[in-house]
Amino acid sequence: MVNLNIDLGKGLQLKNPVMTASGTFGYGPEFSDLVDLKRLGAIIVKGTTLEPRQGNPYPRMAETPSGMINAVGLQNKGVDYFINEIYPEIKNIGTPIIVNVSGSQPEHYAEVCRRLNSLEFVKAVEINISCPNVKQGGMAYGTTCSGAETVTLAARKEWDRHLIVKLSPNVTDITEIARAVEASGADSVSLVNTFLGMAIDVERRKPVLSTVTGGLSGPCIRPIAVRMVWQVAKSVKIPVIGLGGIMNGRDALEFIMAGASAVEIGSANFVNPAATMQIIDEITDYCQRHGVTDISELRGIV
Repeated sequence: MVNLNIDLGKGLQLKNPVMTASGTFGYGPEFSDLVDLKRLGAIIVKGTTLEPRQGNPYPRMAETPSGMINAVGLQNKGVDYFINEIYPEIKNIGTPIIVNVSGSQPEHYAEVCRRLNSLEFVKAVEINISCPNVKQGGMAYGTTCSGAETVTLAARKEWDRHLIVKLSPNVTDITEIARAVEASGADSVSLVNTFLGMAIDVERRKPVLSTVTGGLSGPCIRPIAVRMVWQVAKSVKIPVIGLGGIMNGRDALEFIMAGASAVEIGSANFVNPAATMQIIDEITDYCQRHGVTDISELRGIV
């Protein structure tokens, strides 16, 4: 038997370290025919904002070598729609629900958190200060210590459960941002979000995306993401959640060995909708083959 349980603190307990990355798994039920939702460590639902957002104009996704660029732009129907229409459908799934929160002003983050605070089965929020696909807010707050602190403090004031802050890799020193949000009340950090990238259609001689630039994700970013997780895990005392190009169990174990307590699966869900189940099984198999009785034995072993 292998103990895969993860306690991230402040009431956020996972059956295993495998979570879904926001924006790649809908709200959960969309995958119910292919995935046993109860087996997941947690489900992080798509980005939620104070008001509905239409997202960016099409085209807003492009395939790249070993990855993809997206500029969806946080399309969603707003927090009230989530509370009234989505939450009743997913609250009894049987695994922790985490809401990814974004906004164009610190006050917007705070208000979304305030409205979510009454939802018993939302066990945590993930504050997105790292989205490169919106014109206001998003990554702008995640690239400076002062911006990251401001949003974290605003959310912390209105949210009394586990608070995750999702960090941007598009910075000079990610450890500085991580320490800033830790000091401002974050209970954990997740990293990395997408890298700012660009694709050009050489036949049309124009950018592929309507927004010109977008967020690069997939296996191509994994080595950089692992390095950043390793750096941050050595720099903060709060748990680190790793993500960035995880396609299988071995990839997930890289992040855990670099210091991550849990991982998020993103782009893999588009390639293999049952990737999360495969990754849980492969982590279990690795532990059994190597005589590891508790997943925590591997955390930060490198």
